[in-house]
Amino acid sequence: MGRAEDDEPPPKRVKVSSGKLGDLSKSTLLTDPASCSLNDLMAHPLVCQGDDEVVGAKGVVKKVEFVRIIAEALYSLGYNKAGARLEEESGIPLQSAVVKLFMQKILDGKWDESVATLHNIGLMDEKIVKLASFEILEQKFFELLDGKKVMDALKTLRTELGPLCINNARVRELSLCILSPSQQVLTRMSGQDVVRPKSRTKLLEELQKLLPPTVIIREQRLIHLVEQALDLQLDACRFHNSLVGEMSLLTDHQCGRDQIPSRTLQILQDHSDEVWFLQFSHDGKYLASSAADCLVIIWEVKLDGLFCVKHRFSGHQKPVSYISWSPDDHQLLTCGVEEVVRRWDVESGECIHIYEKNGLGLISCGWAPDGNRILCGVTDKSISMWDLEGKELECWKGHRTIRISDLGITSDGKHVVSVCKDNMILLFGWESKAEKVIQEDQTITSFVLSTDNKYLLVSLWNQEIHLWDIEGTAKLISKYNGHKRSRFVIRSCFGGLNQAFIASGSEDSQVYMWHISSGELVETLAGHSGTVNCVSWNPADPHMLASASDDHTIRIWGLNQVKMKHTDTTSNGVHYCNGGT
Repeated sequence: MGRAEDDEPPPKRVKVSSGKLGDLSKSTLLTDPASCSLNDLMAHPLVCQGDDEVVGAKGVVKKVEFVRIIAEALYSLGYNKAGARLEEESGIPLQSAVVKLFMQKILDGKWDESVATLHNIGLMDEKIVKLASFEILEQKFFELLDGKKVMDALKTLRTELGPLCINNARVRELSLCILSPSQQVLTRMSGQDVVRPKSRTKLLEELQKLLPPTVIIREQRLIHLVEQALDLQLDACRFHNSLVGEMSLLTDHQCGRDQIPSRTLQILQDHSDEVWFLQFSHDGKYLASSAADCLVIIWEVKLDGLFCVKHRFSGHQKPVSYISWSPDDHQLLTCGVEEVVRRWDVESGECIHIYEKNGLGLISCGWAPDGNRILCGVTDKSISMWDLEGKELECWKGHRTIRISDLGITSDGKHVVSVCKDNMILLFGWESKAEKVIQEDQTITSFVLSTDNKYLLVSLWNQEIHLWDIEGTAKLISKYNGHKRSRFVIRSCFGGLNQAFIASGSEDSQVYMWHISSGELVETLAGHSGTVNCVSWNPADPHMLASASDDHTIRIWGLNQVKMKHTDTTSNGVHYCNGGT
């Protein structure tokens, strides 16, 4: 095999809750709001005994906040007596007296008093006061309208809502209700609905979201914090690769290494030369592989996890360097090295169409998300788009691609991704014509898009793999190293549960796996006797990984606990349970 630095690169690398609100009447007031004036209740920061006291070994949890959150949880669970007892015994009220008064005024429908009390809560942000006032007065407007008090509703609109100058478009929409007071729902100019009055409890929930949490504790705040902690435990678990049925609050979550595919379950030996590329179908039911023997093989994944040959596609005159499944997995594109692209029917095995350009070779291929158009990289550095019958619909000329067999199309169909220079990736919109570039310091050898289109995994000349966040402005967020690459194209992939892992081939005959968030190398798989050129993780089975090698074989990797399977004469493979050769 040639070296990557040759002027004519080798074929293998063509260069290289809502719970309900607690019953306010059950909550203890330190001061009876009915016996106080608004001036008496004028809110200041809630001061309680032990206000600066902290709990916990790290000294970051304020006792007052902690107790208030526990009290809110008790009320939301319906334990009103326990919540009131906690407030009384701790001397720490869930809400200040003025806030409790405000909430009660809302539930009682005393709108003018609600707005007056709102101004006495002591909010520093005038915009929040206006937004909350608008919500309250809008509810007043609708309830007046529902009570057939049209003139009072009009007065509220003109003298109270309008002067707030906070949402003039909404005021105009509400005025339509005056013209058609019998209508229950009107269509906004924005296409949404102008809804009739919500319940007062719902209004209070929305006000809780609007007001600062220091004033009103968010509903189910404790549950939210616990759920957040569980999510963080899952994200931090470097071996988490299985769906979690139940998580206990009594113990920390931790998975073992046995959740990572690390044992050879089957060796597929039907190729007669170096295996360069492989890719699972989107539904995980098939694996397609291509090799220097100019052959493409479709392997079917049986229910017992064994692989057997479904089709052998022949017809390419040169080694096949790239494969792309159609969005529905019914068809397959295959690309020979600087040759033609063939479209195959997966069920029948028939070659449906051949795509070519006179005097030029094709180097990469991919599908538009609608499945009715295909895109190909061309040796003249252009990218062409055809319909299925071979009519060229568009050609983007210039430095759109170089001789690297990688082409990405986002699943929303908005962007094409290609390597436009040795160290530069281009994301361009074929409709918007907008362009965005990712520039590396080293030569790019391959790349792959994540299934959610948010990330790009870029393999580099210097034996590093870079993870880029490509939403908005592209940002380099992580680097992975440890694998070996000095001469050939080595491909990597996303995979595992929620694509939480990265796998890569290597020139030292091994497969490398990293945890995507921590960057930690979690597993190295030995078994091949030649360079591992490509890896593919089954998108439907986080415990199944395939690797393609110069040793002419494909290895299927699974979990350690899988027992040895007996050889099946129809499976076209040798079965192992220990990674041996």
